[in-house]
This record gives sequence, C-alpha cells and structure tokens, in this order.
Amino acid sequence: MTPQETFNSARKIVIKIGSNTLAKKDGTINVEFMEKFAQECASLVSKGKQLILVSSGAQVAGLSTIEGWAHKGDIHYRQALAAIGQVELMHKWRCAFKKAQIHVAQLLLTKDDFEDKHRTLNIRNTMFTLVDENVIPIINENDSIATDEFFIGDNDNLSALTANLWSADLLVLFSDIDGIYTDNPKTNPDAKLVEVVDNIDELKKSIKIGSTNAFGTGGIATKIEAAEKTTKCGIPMILANGGKDKALSHLADGTQKATVFTADDKALFHAIMGS
Repeated sequence: MTPQETFNSARKIVIKIGSNTLAKKDGTINVEFMEKFAQECASLVSKGKQLILVSSGAQVAGLSTIEGWAHKGDIHYRQALAAIGQVELMHKWRCAFKKAQIHVAQLLLTKDDFEDKHRTLNIRNTMFTLVDENVIPIINENDSIATDEFFIGDNDNLSALTANLWSADLLVLFSDIDGIYTDNPKTNPDAKLVEVVDNIDELKKSIKIGSTNAFGTGGIATKIEAAEKTTKCGIPMILANGGKDKALSHLADGTQKATVFTADDKALFHAIMGS
C-alpha cells in the first residue's frame, strides 16, 4: 500500500517526533511547530483516530533553558539536563495541546520496563485507559535515570516497542528527511527516494547508511531497526519529514512524500488469529 492508504486505514497510530523536528536552527524548541502539530492531532482524533506520541527533545529543551551546559559531556550533567528539559518539554506540549482542547499525559520508560511482564502489562493498561478517555500519552525514555544496562538509546526503537505493546495499526516516524533514500540526499543530489519497502534485508544491501544527525541519537540505522521490530509484528511503519507544514494532513491526502515499510503478512495473520 502507499503511505496515504496505509495512514488512512490505520486507527491506532503511534507518532514519533525527533529532536531535529522539534528544534529550531538555533537549538531552541519550536513552539509554533508544536502548536500546529497539536491542532493536526486534534483533527485526527475528531475523525476517530487514536494517538500516542513519542517525543524526543528533553536535552534540546534543557539546553534552551540552562545556559553553559552545552559542552558538558559528563553523564551526570547529561542526566540532569534531561531532567530539567523534560519538565520544559512537557510544559510546552501541554500548552500546545490545551489550545487544541486535548489533555496529555506523560510516561517515562526504560528498556527494563519492556522486559518485565508486570511492568509491560501496567504500561499497556495505562495507555489503553488514557486513550479511551481521549487523553494523548506522550512517551519519552527516562534519560535521567537510565544507565547503559537499561538504556534503549533512541526514540525510534522506543516508539517501535510502544507500537508493539499497544498493538498499534501504524507507526509514523517523523524525521528531517522525506523517507529512505538510496544515499544521503543532503550530499548526493542523485539519491532516490524509496517509497515502498517490502523486504528490509534487501533494502539494507542497496542503500548507504550514514551517521546520526546534529541533535538526535538515531540515524537511518535506528529507523530501519524500528521498522524491523514493527513489521515483524504485523505493524507497518511510515518514515516522513515531520518538519514540513501540515505533515499529518498531507500524509492523509497523499501530497507528502514518504517511505512505507509494509507489514509482514504472516505476522499480521498470526496477530489477528492470536497465535
């Protein structure tokens, strides 16, 4: 299916917003983007969609708030910065969604939460309850306490784990590129957009995977990892440019370019049959 068909056929959608989408060129949080995005989410909810948001940006928000910490690489400073920034990030999301007349809730998770059966059950129940009451959960990794042992490391994979746990119909990763290209489109003008990916193993053989970007912790590699996680569970994934105006609306009407990773049909069949 095309990105448009995939998006419109989904009811339960997990949307991941990357740091580069949230940050302006000067490194501060883009409040105008957040307010427009919240209005788009409200429009989707009014049409019967159910949404969970996975939002990066805690450290970006922290750097916007506390001057002089940008070059402090010590783990304690980074974790403290995330704690400061998470408050600012959620405050701005709450204000943005309040204008759209939608309540939001915060869930901070670590790798350990997804590996403990009791915790995953509680997380799943909380997500279902919030969404059923028209509250949009906003999820981020708990960077303030996570150590290497319990660190997921990027929100691409966190959003994939969230989509699987919630039994979503679709995962949308918003980044600063239009989708998967055969090469880096910022350095190679001949790079071509891959609009549909049916076989991820074949894709990895045919493209060049670069490094991470300026603000984010993940590059194309983590986005492909996320696609592998969801498609194996019967959940398709769309990778699109979240920085473009009305990105959600344009995915729905088919005017925005994107890459769709199709779901594994066998996995989807087993998921429907409960086996």
